[in-house]
Amino acid sequence: MSYKKAAHLLPPELLEKIQEYVDGEYLYIPRISSRKKEWGTSTSTRRELQERNAHIYADYLRGIPTEGLAEKYFLSPKSIQRIIGRQKKENKE
Repeated sequence: MSYKKAAHLLPPELLEKIQEYVDGEYLYIPRISSRKKEWGTSTSTRRELQERNAHIYADYLRGIPTEGLAEKYFLSPKSIQRIIGRQKKENKE
């Protein structure tokens, strides 16, 4: 998200009206619902997490215990258990 200068974008009368409510503060204007993007679609984060989770599951299938996976991937044992549960469910479908 980048900041835009309202004075460059909005007509003066609209800017003055907004300033009656918010003067000199940051204001977040949400996207129109039809233009919203799903989380992770503009970066590679979603794909990287899916790959990491697949590696965690593969290591689990090779017999690495939850505690060992937690140390290897710097996650809590509970997070590892959740990831393994999701991967099991996805592989059944």
